[in-house]
Amino acid sequence: MSDVRAHIIVKGLVQGVGYRWFVERHAKQLGLTGYVRNLPDGDVEVVVEGARSLIEELIRELKVGPRFASVEDVRVTWQPYKGEFKDFRIRFW
Repeated sequence: MSDVRAHIIVKGLVQGVGYRWFVERHAKQLGLTGYVRNLPDGDVEVVVEGARSLIEELIRELKVGPRFASVEDVRVTWQPYKGEFKDFRIRFW
């Protein structure tokens, strides 16, 4: 199976609740690459590359989130794989 890329926007109470660390932990466990970061409007952005089935598994986790999060919506845009990342990280900008 070939790798793909997904651009994901997570809406809801997802900042200040450990959401980025939650995403980073699950993405690394799945062997995915990319990043997660907070957006100025209160959303969280995830850009992730890897096997589609593994990204879909991550998306299932994103819909739940950590204990104190309240996820309202997860919007996924599938894109061609670019091989841009070596690992998965939290971005603080």
